[in-house]
Parts: sequence; C-alpha cells; structure tokens
Amino acid sequence: MKKILFVLILGLMISSCETETKNTMTVSGNIKGLKKGTLFLQHFSDSTLVVLDSVRMKGDASFTFSHEVESPEIFYLYLEKEDQNDLNDRITFFGEPGEIKINTSWNTFDLNAKIEGSKTHEKLMEFNSMISNFNIKELEITQKAMLPEFREDSVALDSLQKLMDRNLISRYRYALNFGINNGDSYVTPYIMLTEAKDANPKYLDSVYRVLTPEVGASKYGKAFKDYLGK
Repeated sequence: MKKILFVLILGLMISSCETETKNTMTVSGNIKGLKKGTLFLQHFSDSTLVVLDSVRMKGDASFTFSHEVESPEIFYLYLEKEDQNDLNDRITFFGEPGEIKINTSWNTFDLNAKIEGSKTHEKLMEFNSMISNFNIKELEITQKAMLPEFREDSVALDSLQKLMDRNLISRYRYALNFGINNGDSYVTPYIMLTEAKDANPKYLDSVYRVLTPEVGASKYGKAFKDYLGK
C-alpha cells in the first residue's frame, strides 16, 4: 500500500513539474487597496484582443497568472473594477518566459505600476523614456497652433508645421538608431512596427538585417518581415 501511494505521489509531482516549461511566463503581484474586481490577462492574436486568463478578486488583492510564451510579446493586465470607472485600468507590459512581478494600486492602476523581471520590458522602458520627449514637443507645437495669434497667421502656422516635421524626422531617426543598436532585442521589431513603420523603407530594411535569428523568428520579427514584404 505504501509503495502504491509513493508511486501516485511521485506521479503527481512529475505531472505538476511538467505543467511548467522553459517557455512558461508567471505574472504575479498585488493591487494595493483593491476590494473587489476582476483582473484579466490579455494579448493580441491576429489583430484581436484575447483574454488568456482571469481572476475574480474579493478581499485578497494578490494575483498569479501563468502562460506559455513562444517569444517575448506585449501583454495587458486589464482591471474591471466595480466602481464603473474604466479609466486607468490597463497595464501594458512586455512579457517573456520567467517570473514577472507587477505591483500597483487600484486607483492609479496603470500610472504607478512597478514591473520587474522582464529584461525585454526594461528595454522598452528605455526606449519610451526618450520617445516621450518627442511626444511632449509635438504636444507643445500642437497647443501653439491652436492659439489665435497662430491660427490667424499663415506664416506662423507654416513655421510650426516645419517644427512638427523636424520633430517627426528626429523621432524616426532615434527609433531607427535604437533598432540598429539593439538587433538582439525582441523590442526592436515591435518598435519598428509601432513607432517607425512610415520611415524610409531602406532604413527599416537596414534594421531588419541586424536582427539576430532568434529575434527575426519571433512574433514581431515575423510581422516586421511581412511588413517589409520579404
């Protein structure tokens, strides 16, 4: 009898170990102050936002999700709160195999989220910290263009348009240089598709040619290749 129990326990242990592989991503964390709500793990599949898993939260603000990841890609944590407020309820992060910790607060869900454990996400944040400067510049120019003294002056508006064009070119230049210098990062093809797809095709092709085989074979690497018509 003891021998049979030992075999059963061993079988269960082996089975539980087999549920996690080298491609398993485990996302866990805590949503400070949350009383009630449902948290969803989502990603895009064939241009459709798909729910991969969900957890009903009531009293306990901790969560854990596990998902098999073929290659690093963008995932979302969407919080459906019971306050009927849809603002600040989706966290975007670059998921990858391994353990990822995401801690935040219920009332500033996507604003103060602390994401740890994903090197790919860290690289994306490195890019975003610089690209935000171009976003701020674009907003400043747009706000100026709405002022009466500019709207009524075609010469001034033309000057602002030139500033906008220069800002856009600088933005593309930064994204392309980032890609050239980070051919081993899964973030690079994603950035090319989301931030620089309208850049000169020959420069995009230069970025594609520096991608490592692993990055080129990833979800966004393949999409980048298709976009370039290769």
